[in-house]
Amino acid sequence: MGGGAHWPAGLPRGTSSKGGTGHTTKCTGQTKRKAFVSYMLLGMTTNAPTGGQPDIAVTATPGAETVARLRTTFNTGRTKPVAWRKQQLQALRRLLTEHEDVFVQALQTDLGKSATESRMMEIGFLVREIDHTLSHLDRWLRPKRASVPLSLMPSRAWTVREPLGVVLVIAPWNYPLNLALAPVIGAVAAGNAVVLKPSEVAPATSAVLAHWLPRVLDPQAVAVVEGGVPETTALLEQRFDHIFYTGNGMVGRIVMTAAARHLTPVTLELGGKSPAVVEPGTDLATAARRIALGKFMNAGQTCVAPDYVLAIGEAAAEMEAHLTQAVREMYGADPARSNDYGRIVNERHFDRLAGLLNDGRTVVGGDHDRDARYIAPTVLADVDPDSPVMRDEIFGPILPVVRVPDLDAAIAFITGRDKPLALYAFTASKRSKRRLTAETSSGGLAFGLSLLQLGALALPFGGVGESGMGHYHGSYSLDTFSHLKSVLDKPLKPDTLGVATPPYTRGKDRILRRIT
Repeated sequence: MGGGAHWPAGLPRGTSSKGGTGHTTKCTGQTKRKAFVSYMLLGMTTNAPTGGQPDIAVTATPGAETVARLRTTFNTGRTKPVAWRKQQLQALRRLLTEHEDVFVQALQTDLGKSATESRMMEIGFLVREIDHTLSHLDRWLRPKRASVPLSLMPSRAWTVREPLGVVLVIAPWNYPLNLALAPVIGAVAAGNAVVLKPSEVAPATSAVLAHWLPRVLDPQAVAVVEGGVPETTALLEQRFDHIFYTGNGMVGRIVMTAAARHLTPVTLELGGKSPAVVEPGTDLATAARRIALGKFMNAGQTCVAPDYVLAIGEAAAEMEAHLTQAVREMYGADPARSNDYGRIVNERHFDRLAGLLNDGRTVVGGDHDRDARYIAPTVLADVDPDSPVMRDEIFGPILPVVRVPDLDAAIAFITGRDKPLALYAFTASKRSKRRLTAETSSGGLAFGLSLLQLGALALPFGGVGESGMGHYHGSYSLDTFSHLKSVLDKPLKPDTLGVATPPYTRGKDRILRRIT
């Protein structure tokens, strides 16, 4: 990928943290971010990828005007043909591959993400989602036959998916490309018009999306609205046919309240404290590496990252050593110098996380630098279950290890708290797997890995309870962004409904008792 990608001329790249050239600095302060965003907002002069829309002027429009324009487009039927849907997805794929480097640089600017991580977890994920959707879309959209009762024979019945209308996608900052475009892929595949509100907390990625999407997608059917709370509030005052929000529960409640005014259905992808249960007798070294991978990727700023470890019995002490080794293998003796380790998104989140570092005994890590927005991959032990680090979702590179005596205690610990978005377990016991499946509730459950289960596009992704409602990915995105309409076709001849028509006689009653 990225053969045609380029970095726009005149836009500063940053310099090496070691004083040379090559890998860009993990955090060069606000100067680099402002330079990137300012340049993007002025508008690039490069051409759209082959096959995209012609270059057009992009101007900010009020929420009401934007929604009205998209609804007018939807009402013409323009977004409904499957050919149109595929054209949009193919154009989006070209954008992601031909301009890969621009997205990689934006993600590095916002979050300090390495190029490899950006390609794997953001760009590559979206390309796979598009390819999966294009491969199966015709089959997903076929009418599904349904049986009819004897009382309605002869007749035919089936279901069809129809687009909802105009969809609002409100994206978060932690995976500002993936979590913005993955819902858009599903909404467009279902035949909807879409308003995308990217996160202002990731301004570089937001600027890239605002610049490119109107140029490569149908600008009369897909719009990007940038801004913060005022712009989002203005959008939520409009009537949409579905609202898809990814973020925290507090804002999720605000979104749901706004949607209720118009009886608009919502999908809420929230978060929570996702535990990782570790039993003795399993390969603890591998378990530690896989937990560390899911936890410390993107500097822990992942909604399905393992939030804490529930180590059973003697596994607790062993996991401390194995997690320490895993961190050093992944990021070296000084993660601040690692090209593969990210940064905290801003100072406010840094300050919140720094306040949690003393909630346990530091096993590894603990170093932090506010100017660089850097917090080292940190493992805490001897953690009080009632301490601040165990109350709310951490959403950062701090991993508490909580010791419990047995699986019963682990299950009680999990079920005594809000339902998590993900539950991870590392065990060699089939019985333990059955118990965790049957006796706990979570958005998803993964044995033997963390985070990377999201690559299974045939599985739905979503939360339950405080971790969210609704799901998406693959065919489940079509479920979310479509109305499943039932259709029944009964011929007028022969007229077999006379038995159900008054006046009712004993003979009719006997027949109705048999067939209904």
